[in-house]
Amino acid sequence: MKFTLSSWAIRNPIPPMVLFLILTVAGVVSYFKLPINNTPNVDIPIVSVAITQPGAAPTELEGQVTRRVESALTGVLGVKHVSSTITQSHSDTTVIFQLETDFDRALNDTRDAIAKLREELPGSILEPVISRVDSFGGPALTYSVEAPNLSPEALSEFIDDRLSRELLSLPGVAQLERKGGVDHEITITLNPARLESYNLTASDISRRLALITIDLPGGRITVGGTEHTLRTLGGANSVDKLKNLRIALDNNRMLRLSDLGEVTDGGAEARNITKLDGKPAVTFQLYRAKGASDVAMTEKVQAALKRLQADQPDIKFTELFSTAEETLTSFHATLSAFFEGTLLTIFVMYLFLRNGRATVLAAIAIPFSVIPTFLVMSWLDFSLNQVSLLAITLVTGVLVDDAIVEIENIHRHLDGGKRPYEAAMEAADEIGLAVVATTMVICAVFAPVSFLGGMVGQIFKQFGMTVAIAAFFSLLVARLLTPMLAAYLCKPHNEKAEALPTSKWTKRYHNLVEWTLDHRLKTLGIAGVILVGSFALIPFLQTGAMPQEETSQSQLVIEMPRGATIEATDKTAQDLMQMLRQRKEVAYVLTLIDERDGGVNKASLTVKLVPRSEREIGQREFEQALVPELHKFPDVRINFANNKGDKELNITLLSENPAELESTASTLERQMRALPELSSVTNSAAQPQPEIIITPDFEKLATLGLTVNQISDAIRIATIGDNEPQLAKFNDGNRQIPIRVRLPPADYPNLSVLENLKLPALNGTAVPIKAVAQVAYGIGPSVIERDDRQRKISIAANLNGVPLGTAVEKINKLPVLQNLPADIQRLDTGDVEMMQELFTGFLTAIGAGLMMVYAIQVLLYRDWLQPLTRMAALPLAIGGSFLALLLTGTAFNMPVAIGLLMLMGIADKNAILLVDYMIEKMRAGTPMREAIIEACLIRARPIIMTSSAMLAGMLPIAAGLGADSSFRAPMAIAVMGGLLSSTALSLIFVPILFSYVRDFESWLGIRYAIRHPADAPGPFER
Repeated sequence: MKFTLSSWAIRNPIPPMVLFLILTVAGVVSYFKLPINNTPNVDIPIVSVAITQPGAAPTELEGQVTRRVESALTGVLGVKHVSSTITQSHSDTTVIFQLETDFDRALNDTRDAIAKLREELPGSILEPVISRVDSFGGPALTYSVEAPNLSPEALSEFIDDRLSRELLSLPGVAQLERKGGVDHEITITLNPARLESYNLTASDISRRLALITIDLPGGRITVGGTEHTLRTLGGANSVDKLKNLRIALDNNRMLRLSDLGEVTDGGAEARNITKLDGKPAVTFQLYRAKGASDVAMTEKVQAALKRLQADQPDIKFTELFSTAEETLTSFHATLSAFFEGTLLTIFVMYLFLRNGRATVLAAIAIPFSVIPTFLVMSWLDFSLNQVSLLAITLVTGVLVDDAIVEIENIHRHLDGGKRPYEAAMEAADEIGLAVVATTMVICAVFAPVSFLGGMVGQIFKQFGMTVAIAAFFSLLVARLLTPMLAAYLCKPHNEKAEALPTSKWTKRYHNLVEWTLDHRLKTLGIAGVILVGSFALIPFLQTGAMPQEETSQSQLVIEMPRGATIEATDKTAQDLMQMLRQRKEVAYVLTLIDERDGGVNKASLTVKLVPRSEREIGQREFEQALVPELHKFPDVRINFANNKGDKELNITLLSENPAELESTASTLERQMRALPELSSVTNSAAQPQPEIIITPDFEKLATLGLTVNQISDAIRIATIGDNEPQLAKFNDGNRQIPIRVRLPPADYPNLSVLENLKLPALNGTAVPIKAVAQVAYGIGPSVIERDDRQRKISIAANLNGVPLGTAVEKINKLPVLQNLPADIQRLDTGDVEMMQELFTGFLTAIGAGLMMVYAIQVLLYRDWLQPLTRMAALPLAIGGSFLALLLTGTAFNMPVAIGLLMLMGIADKNAILLVDYMIEKMRAGTPMREAIIEACLIRARPIIMTSSAMLAGMLPIAAGLGADSSFRAPMAIAVMGGLLSSTALSLIFVPILFSYVRDFESWLGIRYAIRHPADAPGPFER
């Protein structure tokens, strides 16, 4: 008795129809609920620890703060990687946890570790800020804000307060960051001469002011039976009141604040500049939360801004940059490729079947397989991105495979004179095992993908699971819906056809099979030569990580010599902007200088290009054309960065020996500059920062009862003001505006002002700093980068039109890397690390997939050797893929790796169809040679038909039709090349391999009295 699932569906047509109706409706509803993103969400637990010590140099922060923080965090459970960046006053440590670590647990453990360490850190640091990194990638949206009726301070306050409150409450918005504008601040610029005459310091004024201008609670009392709270209100509520505020001196004298200097109500010192096409601008950037859709977030933000603009018509919001635009372009292009591929697939099926009803019966497998897939994707928290949609697009031809095999087999029975009902019953059960096996093989190939780690694993997962889910639904369609509809809709054939095909091409193929069976050893030798030749192509393949995509947006990074003022940096940025605006490809340019982004000597220019349809050259060609122009700016580093703000290639060196690290990095930089494959080679070892170094005389300090901390406070408060929490505050309604006390910035033409700053000694006198310390010029590091508790220097470069793997191969041969000092460690980061992770993950997935494919076939066929015959098509497919990549100049990168993984399942289907029929005929008593020939003639048509349908479905993708196809095309090229070779070669070589394996099994049966599997009943027979 055979397995009767299809027979049951034919006898009971209502349940299958209701099942697929429910699945289709649920799938349509799920489709509209799925988030739309450009790439799959990569959910890696990352925690940031930010510590600020105002005025501290990077070297001090490294020794006193960062090293201790790294030591404390390294012992936290689940930590994978710890890196730090130290700049003037700031130490930022990023902790990356293992993927399986619970995010909340990681955050709490980090907080606990820093809380235990807090007492060991300097007392002058601000409270550490520990936060989870919820945003994904760079900013998703950038807007400019114009308000002619508002002052820069008021506009900045509007963004920081109301706008931030409104937008951060929207689902999917993780962070808002203002760029440009002015922070509201009251500044008291002291007169150094008056301070000296009254024997005062800036520190004295700032600290006394903080004690006076403050509102404090005073407890409670009961008066007349009523309880009253007590409040002491010392905060100033007007600038005039603040100017007239009297401060007590030590000699019982009183002075008004205005007698000591000028009190101004305005903006803080400009340490950031934002300009749009050369005009001052205030912008804000929005970052999307992990797992959120940038398209949905953009729609919600746009609606919220429309409401705000309606409430305040004098404020205008202009969208400058949006990742949603790129996402939607890619989304629509992928959907377009899917529909084009579907139509081509249907057309190819019709050319083979020459029957409208049969074509429709096979074609319905596509919607009934794809639409329910969206339901499962929703359950798995997947999104509609270019990876998952590409999986559906590439699998279009696979989805009709099972239906085509069913329909073709039913038609063969109809040709034999049977009625449609009878033909459907017999044909569906006859082909059932082969259909189940081919689909299970595809699912088995992608099962191990779920267990791969890292970013590559998360991207592989969405592709593999989507393919497996769609293939599973195609199996349900082929087993339930296709035979049932064929039984009731197909027409009987009037004339009885011949048992075997007799066309001209069939006869030629028949002769070829006969020749191969007569010359088995020679045929096997030819197969071996082809196999060796296929893998011999590997050294000639280019390699890479991710193909560069067309985003219509370029980013330039400027680095001026350290010590350059913010005005000098801005001038260079505007000169570069003017040069860019002369290019017809440029729509507008946003320039940004922000001290928090590495110093005021650095600037970034974000260049918005006109739409691709309006440009003669692509984004990459535009950037390469600008390189000669950038060299015209002397003494300035100007480089293009990718969408992450990095270059295309990074080589990182680690060591605890700073001198040797810098020397080795400089040598590597020099040797990399000599490589023609690279351009814009830079060294992350920041240029030396000009410093003024105060060296205390400890004997004199001890004599006068002074401390190093007092010196530091006096200098810091005089130059930049006190720490934010310790500043006096000015009450302005519901806000408190900081009051910053400092000396005039223009009073530092030489060191005399600093040397003469007074310090209060224990004997009541005030002594100048020069009496207890030496003040001199010096240099020091401006930025210190650390990785895994070692100093780090990265050598970055862009590629001169060569794949990443080619460039890395050249770099690996450089003398300095061939002979690295013992205490220097190399660490590959960025795209280089991703490429290495890609190849490791790919090999793991291939190995695990092959084991799963073999195990599935052993279980289905109860045979240990013949599954190897079916799997012989896999190496034949790999050779075709490599050849296609080589001929098209396509690099082996992540899309190609995903495509090859998919190809493993597709290629095995052809061999399964052939071998399955051979075994069935031999079970029926047909001699092996006749069974092989008949199987080849009967199954060649459905094999060629299914392969042609798959090729047609992938053709629009491989041709690069539609918008940016840099990610989609390599995958389709690899699959099409492998499919062509595996189809052609498996029809020739699989029969020979089957005969050899069958002979070996027969020899084992005779020698050890083992029953041959081909003579045993099938797994669904009893």
